[in-house]
Amino acid sequence: MMMKMLAAGGVGLVTDGIRSPDDSNPEGYFELEAVKTLDKPDTRGDLRWLGEARGCAVKILSPLLTYLPDSHNYQVIFMQRPLPEVIASQDVMLARAGERTDVAPHEQVRQQFEAHLREVRGLLARRACFQTLFIDYPTVITDPATTAASVGGFVGLSPDAAEAMAATVNARLYRQRQRQQP
Repeated sequence: MMMKMLAAGGVGLVTDGIRSPDDSNPEGYFELEAVKTLDKPDTRGDLRWLGEARGCAVKILSPLLTYLPDSHNYQVIFMQRPLPEVIASQDVMLARAGERTDVAPHEQVRQQFEAHLREVRGLLARRACFQTLFIDYPTVITDPATTAASVGGFVGLSPDAAEAMAATVNARLYRQRQRQQP
């Protein structure tokens, strides 16, 4: 969703289109396979794509942020979603792929995610190469205009870009929504 918003705002995307849209992500994944090798010792040195991505958006999953070199500056838009929703979404994706979803109890998975998120937030705070904007996923759905204005300001887009960015938000794709407790 955020990659679509950025593209609508005029930000160039660095993607390769290798991973096709599917039932889990019908609007696409917006990924770059080379990013997935950041943590691989035999390919970590090949960061040509990083130089070519200057001024563009690249989707990087949080476990891989630690492998980005300090020799560049990064504006990170960190999408935050309630962990029960993340776990439910992953379970649906795994089930569609024919993989098991009962390997670990959800509580254990939630605790592992929480520990990982604490670690990543610490990394983003202590490394000077990162400037971070945290975005609440449910808020994007309920208030796309405010989120778009925030994101646009963060990446240096004109205020006019926010309307086009907000128009890309598709609330129907928020399928693993958890009910809020009163």
